[in-house]
Amino acid sequence: MPDYSRTVQVAVPPETIYAILDDTDRTPEWLARCTKIDNPDNGANHAGTRLRYHYRDGKRTGVMDGSIVTHDVNRRFTMSFSDKMMDVTVDFETAPGAQAGSTTLTHTIDIRTKGVGKLVTPMIRRSLPKQTTDAMDSLKALAERG
Repeated sequence: MPDYSRTVQVAVPPETIYAILDDTDRTPEWLARCTKIDNPDNGANHAGTRLRYHYRDGKRTGVMDGSIVTHDVNRRFTMSFSDKMMDVTVDFETAPGAQAGSTTLTHTIDIRTKGVGKLVTPMIRRSLPKQTTDAMDSLKALAERG
């Protein structure tokens, strides 16, 4: 199944990165496919918080139901989403970087296709590295801009 991981150095402390990740309203600012993430309970994020991920993929739009799996403030933020074609786990791990006030940020995405979704596995496998790299580059630039 398709998965991809990338690590980058970001010139801001882990708290800055985590604050952007934890504010799911900001996700469309750095993730091109995302149009919105809803928190149906309208509460603070924590492990177990339900989410709805709205996306656009070319001309196709969709919604995936999910939740926050791990909410370890300033260290790890993991979400899981599912629809009839795939289960997706999105993980971000932050750690102090080599330079004072910087962050080592690792983003891992794991996609488990199912049903008809298995037909698009080769296409997902080819496009996942670029999508992940683009998202990481955008997230890094957003954090460093302040």
